[in-house]
Amino acid sequence: MDATPVALDRLAGVLLGTAVGDALGLPYEGLSARTILRRAPALDRYHLIGSLGVVSDDTQLTALLAVSALRAHGDVGLARRYFRRALGGWLCTLPWGLGMATLKAGALVLLGVERSGRRSAGNGAAMRAAGLAVAMPTNRAARLAMGVAMAEVTHTDARGVEGALFVAELAAGCLTHVGPEAGTPGREARRRLATDALAVVRAVDLRAALTDAIDGTRSTDAPATGFVVDSVATALACFVEEGDDVLAALGACIRRGGDTDSNAAILGGWLGGWHGAAALPPQLIASLQPGAWGEAHLRAIARAAATGAPPPRTPWLTSALWTWLLYPVIIAHGFVRLVPH
Repeated sequence: MDATPVALDRLAGVLLGTAVGDALGLPYEGLSARTILRRAPALDRYHLIGSLGVVSDDTQLTALLAVSALRAHGDVGLARRYFRRALGGWLCTLPWGLGMATLKAGALVLLGVERSGRRSAGNGAAMRAAGLAVAMPTNRAARLAMGVAMAEVTHTDARGVEGALFVAELAAGCLTHVGPEAGTPGREARRRLATDALAVVRAVDLRAALTDAIDGTRSTDAPATGFVVDSVATALACFVEEGDDVLAALGACIRRGGDTDSNAAILGGWLGGWHGAAALPPQLIASLQPGAWGEAHLRAIARAAATGAPPPRTPWLTSALWTWLLYPVIIAHGFVRLVPH
């Protein structure tokens, strides 16, 4: 863990913002922008199970990554082992909705294969990378080294790795920024942070998409798929342009369609670090699922990052129970989506 303290409110903001974005976007994953606009004109509350905020792999793996890095105290090899162990345990809970690269990598981890990463440019490594910024917000060199090792547990394509590094760098920038200069609009300050984070990206197509998002030239009709180039650029465009208003930014991101929960989770992590947990919609935080991956668990991880105390144990049993209980809901939701309305 870094020695330089970062405000607890911002650390909690990254994790809670990830959960809020994840839970808001989850019901619309895979839908087109037109369908989402028709079915959910207002995105100011959760819609999967009434007003309950159900999180998915985006929040769960972000929390597991943060805990693994915190437990390792900067030791890259140890952090990687902790995360592999956590990934294997998480996969044993039979989670729903995970990407194919993460599923295959997790299976290889359970078989004891060291080189588990798949050559995939999906957004699986990027969607969880903000957890690394929570554990290591100020030590950039150590964060980059650990970021590569953690990303390659599941994704080895350069775009998948660099997309994860960018997410972590921008999250760290949000955590440590001191506020916009006098007279400087928040959008310009966010654009500067994003430009600084762009230094970790070399892949041509990823860098071009992120540059367009920073410059405000990325089309709102651009795809928002699970491809890391599209996913991170979609979240970034909404962060830069709409980031003064948390709900407006998350709504704009989700309404672009595609991998809505992962895109909004990435964006939510940045917004939480930028504004702090106190600025996130309190009704959405209070409505997050109780127990595993809920508000209390995520705040406990943030406190560990802020104070150096041991991070909380992962509540595997309650996590598994939540997952299994939600299977009928997820299946029923899938059938409901087949009904045109």
